[in-house]
Amino acid sequence: RHPLATFFHLFFRVSAIITYLFCDWFSNSFVACFVTILLLLSFDFWSVKNVTGRLLVGLRWWNQIDEDGKSHWVFEAKRVTASTEAEARIFWLGLIICPVIWTVFFFSTLFSLKLKWLALVIAGISLQTANLYGYIHCKLGGQKSISGITSRF
Repeated sequence: RHPLATFFHLFFRVSAIITYLFCDWFSNSFVACFVTILLLLSFDFWSVKNVTGRLLVGLRWWNQIDEDGKSHWVFEAKRVTASTEAEARIFWLGLIICPVIWTVFFFSTLFSLKLKWLALVIAGISLQTANLYGYIHCKLGGQKSISGITSRF
């Protein structure tokens, strides 16, 4: 039902990973590779959080600041989703597998002492796990417990 959303759910994620793996082959500029991968990761974060999560599994999350300046995390789950089981499976597999891949990149970067890439890999892990964390809370319906934790923090 949502082939374009499914495509972009995986496109930015896979493109960032492939670019990270093969960027040295195509460009000698560290800055160009860094910016390209960071843009792909940012596009992925935005598209998953704002578009594909809603269309493919009927979930969404965001942070809201009230008049008093307090931060509230909001997690929503739609009762009826218009997506197919295959789309939902692709969504969750992409959401779970990619942070694992970036974690492997973290350890390989750390142990190979390519420390200039470490900031990029940490950004990849952060953006990917933020979406995973938000959608797990949406799926499990953890609005009350997480809002209590963030307000105490």
